Amino acid sequence: MKASARNQLEGIIDNVSIGAVYVEVFIKLKGGEALVASITKQSYDTLNIKVGVEVLALVKAPQIIVVSDFGDYKITARNQFKTIITHIKPGAVNAEVIMKLKGGETLTATITNDSVETLGLNKNAEVTAIFKASAVILAFKNA
Repeated sequence: MKASARNQLEGIIDNVSIGAVYVEVFIKLKGGEALVASITKQSYDTLNIKVGVEVLALVKAPQIIVVSDFGDYKITARNQFKTIITHIKPGAVNAEVIMKLKGGETLTATITNDSVETLGLNKNAEVTAIFKASAVILAFKNA
């Protein structure tokens, strides 16, 4: 699939939780990590989503937050992946931070160069990549 979303993660739908307006779709990625997408019930009905179906989860790079130290805080964002930075590509204002997941897939975040410096990010650093379930777009073959 060609899309502007840099992050395209393949997985299998593992579980679905249906609410009055929104549906949570739980996706098992290659490395065993669980990704959560929040979609409207209308989308759920239209796409005929079922457990066991292959899915492509799309997340735009600016939606991903990079955290190097949580301190004593917890956050509400459902998708939190422990990663290793494999590459940092600085630009004029922003940098691309490429991180490897347990299963070998990568996530790319775009953050400011100032944030890279403030967080002390470098290659091989362990960080957590975070994004909200509502930031995930689901794509299906022959939906």
